[in-house]
Amino acid sequence: MRTHSGWQSGAAVICGIILLAATGFAPAQSYPNRSIRIIDAYPAGGAADFLARVVAQKMTPSLGQNVVVENRPGAGGNLGAEVAARSPADGYTLFVGVSTALTSSVSLYAKLAYDITKDFAPITTLGNGVYVFVSHPSLPVKTVADLIALAKARPNEIKYSSSGNGSGPHLCGELFKMATGTQLVHVPYKGGPPSVTAVIAGETEIGFMSAASAMGQIQAGKLRVLAVTSPKRVAALPDAPTLSESGARGYQVVPMFGIYAPTRTPKEVIAFLNAEFRKALETAEVREKYLTQGVEASGSTPEELRAMVLAEISQWAKVVKDAGMRID
Repeated sequence: MRTHSGWQSGAAVICGIILLAATGFAPAQSYPNRSIRIIDAYPAGGAADFLARVVAQKMTPSLGQNVVVENRPGAGGNLGAEVAARSPADGYTLFVGVSTALTSSVSLYAKLAYDITKDFAPITTLGNGVYVFVSHPSLPVKTVADLIALAKARPNEIKYSSSGNGSGPHLCGELFKMATGTQLVHVPYKGGPPSVTAVIAGETEIGFMSAASAMGQIQAGKLRVLAVTSPKRVAALPDAPTLSESGARGYQVVPMFGIYAPTRTPKEVIAFLNAEFRKALETAEVREKYLTQGVEASGSTPEELRAMVLAEISQWAKVVKDAGMRID
């Protein structure tokens, strides 16, 4: 005969199972039961790499499994995106993407081996970042106005570095040329760190790059910050004006970093990961580390991230067309 206490215990178990099922997870699913990898399509040391590693380190103890970042650079970031898109849709391979590069690729490339709107399931944003506009300290300019004047006096002589064709910094440079009527020469590199090194070494006079890639060299005095691409000044570089207030009125490029999974990843896995990422992003430790790189940690719903991606695809399609940009 079942005792009263035994009946209560059984009822509690049943209620617990119903609750877990309602939230998308039953104990038998036991996700995750092995390491999760986050693919970054650019070399180590860039903004996406930094942000992904910080949040991955915070999530590892919570999940009880390692969350690791794997760099798969190449083809302007498209190689890593393709690898992630073609991975099993089981929640164990994720992708960290930068909105500027992902959404502009749709218009920049005649053919892509993946479709950002069809091959990926959005999980959450990590936050909004900023690109910095820098020069070599020896270049005789201290402000954006100085640079514009010099560029107009020396058309097609001043070179700017970026982290690759079709990258966010490349778009920054082309948008700057359009906004200021200057003629600059684009020199693409394979990632943010090589682009930073190029300006320091004098291979290029100026460059657009993520704050995360350049911050250490800025603090060491090896790079001079002329402006930031955000609509307002950032706490990490309080003395750096925005490009909009520096002569390129209305200029604004805000890279949005997001986490994605291959499409057809189970919805309950997406929901679980969304909650875990956002929990990590809300911690003081993660938020403080992000701010040192000019990034404001900010999570979103999968639906909000999808809407942002679609909006940016339209935005960059116009810029790509107006600038006459094309990558085969």
